Amino acid sequence: MYLVNEMIHPVITPLRPEMNLSQAVDLILDADMTGLPVVDDHLHVVGFLSEHDCIPFLIKGSYHCDSRALVADMMHKQPLTVSPGDSIIDLAQMMMGAKPKVYPVIREGVLLGVITRGHIMRELNHALKTCKTVA
Repeated sequence: MYLVNEMIHPVITPLRPEMNLSQAVDLILDADMTGLPVVDDHLHVVGFLSEHDCIPFLIKGSYHCDSRALVADMMHKQPLTVSPGDSIIDLAQMMMGAKPKVYPVIREGVLLGVITRGHIMRELNHALKTCKTVA
């Protein structure tokens, strides 16, 4: 069985609640992700901020030249997360709906990394090409 643990990608710089909008957008863009987890001082996941969440604040902020929006004001405060032992098949089925494209991977609330739809697609495509059973 393929597990999330085998596919965790580290997050170089997770977001912090006190960051302003432009700092957060820079980190999301630099990470080449559609969003990033938000952590506290102990790397506990306290939220998630996506490109989708940022767009309305970027429109308003750029129009009014106001960059006071903070990550804490924009983030989802109860993000969907996965654990290292979760099956990638189960996660792939969750991702088929309108769910997030990026999931924080946590152990006891602490961020280990992320897993994306692209990571799942690569792994399942590799399994298909090599005729491996992933269930």
